[in-house]
Amino acid sequence: MRDTTLTFWDHFLPKIVTVLREGYGLRDLRADALAGLTVAIVALPLSTAIAIASGVGPERGLYTAIVGGFLVSALGGSRFQIGGPAGAFIVLVAACVMQTGIEGLILATFLSGFLLIALGTLRMGSYIRFIPYPVTVGFTAGIAVIIGASQMKELLGLTLAGPEPSDLIEKVEVLWAARGTLTPPALAVAVGTIAMIEALKRLAPRLPSLLIAVVVASVTVEMLGLPVETIGTRFGELPTMLPMPALPDLGSEAVLAALPWAVSFTLLGAIESLLSAVVADGMAGTQHRPNAELIAQGWANVGSAVFGGFCVTGTIARTATNVRAGSRSPVSGMLCALFVLGFMMLAAPLAAYIPLAALAGLLAVVAWNMFEKEEFWTLLRTSRGDAMVVLVTFLLVVFRDLTEGIVVGFALGGLVFIRRMSESASAEPAPVPDPSGALTSERVIYRLRGPYFFGAAAMLGSALDRFAERPRAFVLDFTDVPFIDSSGARSFELLAHKMHRRGGQLFLTGANVEVRRVLLAQGLREPLVRYLPDVAGVDEFLAN
Repeated sequence: MRDTTLTFWDHFLPKIVTVLREGYGLRDLRADALAGLTVAIVALPLSTAIAIASGVGPERGLYTAIVGGFLVSALGGSRFQIGGPAGAFIVLVAACVMQTGIEGLILATFLSGFLLIALGTLRMGSYIRFIPYPVTVGFTAGIAVIIGASQMKELLGLTLAGPEPSDLIEKVEVLWAARGTLTPPALAVAVGTIAMIEALKRLAPRLPSLLIAVVVASVTVEMLGLPVETIGTRFGELPTMLPMPALPDLGSEAVLAALPWAVSFTLLGAIESLLSAVVADGMAGTQHRPNAELIAQGWANVGSAVFGGFCVTGTIARTATNVRAGSRSPVSGMLCALFVLGFMMLAAPLAAYIPLAALAGLLAVVAWNMFEKEEFWTLLRTSRGDAMVVLVTFLLVVFRDLTEGIVVGFALGGLVFIRRMSESASAEPAPVPDPSGALTSERVIYRLRGPYFFGAAAMLGSALDRFAERPRAFVLDFTDVPFIDSSGARSFELLAHKMHRRGGQLFLTGANVEVRRVLLAQGLREPLVRYLPDVAGVDEFLAN
């Protein structure tokens, strides 16, 4: 139901303004600085790993985390959202780069920013967050499988004869054909990185396990002189400053080529960011502004593209880390971006020593954690409808397309919901009040229960038609009907005309104001139908 009490600022005001109005002191700044530093330590290796897995240079992951992350926090509608490059985009970004090149990716990101701004301005954020839970579980599970498969080349240190295919089945075939090129040191580094991350999570959960594991792997490879490819051997040294801002090529041909990717980035980014904001709300007991969040994501994508970055979205893992680290406001996200900038300026030359196998191990852990195993199996056992939605979404994401998986999953989820709501509607015979016994045989009373919309109308309409064939008076009690749509009202209009042709009368009792308004709008007016406050008034009407 739409809340008409919300003002313009309730939809679009950035949370940072709300926080400053409430009062922001030195103690809050200290807490936000510590939380921002904690998240920056996590974001630094993740941003470079996601960029490399996406088929772009590691520096672009840092640009995205710095510029996009700062704008997401500064302009967003969540207190705790952390923006940056996300694992969910790896497949889309890699495919976009293969088809349009780096310039096409930057342009698609730029266009996606304005599409997100448009969605937020049109207040679509209030609807996007209502994606069915089985769709989100199937989608994230599919993304996890794709990310895991995309890291097998670096995990095993394989050398491929040609480019790595994006299609999963073709990818597995190519990787299997290259099994003879396996590099044992690379596999050892990857497995060691995974083992160290998991061990630190269990033994010392407060320590930055991702960063420690990558640093230890880098030192080990350098000290032992292992033949393992690093960021430096593949990409060279990372820059120590942000590039000068520049607009992408906005020629009509380039825009047309980038637009389909921009739409995909927009859809996925909107869903991912709002899911992340909802997770943060659940952890902290807050309430985010979805439309302000979409607008912030839009400007963050525009800013990221101008500085040579790519898609920005809210990141669930980093946002959750931010909440756990004691964040008080969006200032922690802004400081996180500045900390990443500081790391890039001071430690960029050291990043050249990071083994790609270690980053692949890090992403393998991320993929494993993304696959919500317990939730997935629970949905498979809960009901056939939920099982169908989660499986279809999962399979389409893995074997077809991310956007197709979301759209089809959402449509199936809607159909499952309609069926369940339709089954909750019922029409039951009610006891006939019979003070005199004179009119009992000439009327039938049915009590309707539940929402009566197009799904329920299709299931109950023919049954009600049969009930109305004989009696002089057919009484429908709407007391327990909270809602009716135009399709449901239309079915009663047809029923009223049928009664009228047979010389009978349709009585509607107990309808609330909203239900009666819809019925009247569909032409259910007197004398075609009689509205009475309760069933008892039918006898008096027929007697007269």
